[in-house]
Amino acid sequence: MIRALLALALAVPVHAQAAKKPQASEATASEAKAAENQVEAIRSEAATRVADWIASSGDNHGLPYIVIDKTAASLILFDAKGKSLGEAPVLIGVAVGDEATPGIGSKNLAEIGPAERTTPAGRFLAKFGLAAGRQKVLWVDYATSVALHPIPKGNQKEKRRQRMLSPAIDDNRITFGCINVPMAFYGKSISPLFQKKGGYVYILPDTKPLEAIFPRLYAQPLPKAVASGQ
Repeated sequence: MIRALLALALAVPVHAQAAKKPQASEATASEAKAAENQVEAIRSEAATRVADWIASSGDNHGLPYIVIDKTAASLILFDAKGKSLGEAPVLIGVAVGDEATPGIGSKNLAEIGPAERTTPAGRFLAKFGLAAGRQKVLWVDYATSVALHPIPKGNQKEKRRQRMLSPAIDDNRITFGCINVPMAFYGKSISPLFQKKGGYVYILPDTKPLEAIFPRLYAQPLPKAVASGQ
């Protein structure tokens, strides 16, 4: 029950600091479309490197997959053959960090401090399942109560839709660890692709070396720009 409550309990206020940015109105169809296209150009070398490794090695085992770049607050969706199907902004855990606090899946929300609200880095086999209110979510890591789902209805003071639409990145850290995505992108792209058998979610680290999270990258040649130190 605690895991289920954690997945959708994002309405609890989280007072995260963020840089100033233009105001945005509540979500509309046009805003949802804008949110989907907003990060089209934001693809870091790290995300590209991980995506190339997955495609070349077949690490996804014939399943669709998502690469989430926490430092860019964005995700890239791929089909089972490695074809990029689109990019979208995400909201992630308020705290910088790459590991989940031990036992966090069994904690009450009131027991989870701001420093524990991380989105853990790693490779996860994600599948759909039920959360609070019998709402279906894509469980990324059930043991630590990390799920991927649209922005939940909750405290409007958090301004999650505005945070997702803004050009800044720092204000995308607002959740307890779950990953929020635009509703239109979730419903039209992610859900149909992961519905039957699930798929993999690769979450890039905040502070740890990329190879520490994905050791098989040691066998992947570095991009020329990285290798030359440019």
